[in-house]
Amino acid sequence: MAERLRKEVVFEYIRAAGPGGQNVNKVSTAVQLRFDVLNSPSLAEDVKARLVKLAGKRMTETGALVIEAGRFRTQEKNREDALSRLNELVRKASEKPKIRRKTKPTKASQEKRLKEKKKRSEVKKKRGSLSDNFE
Repeated sequence: MAERLRKEVVFEYIRAAGPGGQNVNKVSTAVQLRFDVLNSPSLAEDVKARLVKLAGKRMTETGALVIEAGRFRTQEKNREDALSRLNELVRKASEKPKIRRKTKPTKASQEKRLKEKKKRSEVKKKRGSLSDNFE
């Protein structure tokens, strides 16, 4: 799957912030990866929807996912970092969420809850003023 996605990815190289001295001002080592999620033939519709949700602010209005990688001092490492982050996002989006099934509380747990409430109520009743306790 990663190979199919790689063909749909567009890389743009930009100047990075951070360490690197004078090299930072001269060389564009940071990578900006763009992946058009909404128009991708490689992804199923449900995966696309989950990926858009997972991506959050990294999605553009046109439906492209933008990942910026500038941790490393070389283009190659930053490109690999961006691709691995994309793969991780797609992997997470591919996992189908578990369906929540409604359950009823057991009879014993209901009785226990009511017993605890009754006990708590008694404790609070005893906190009244002294005149209340002698009536």
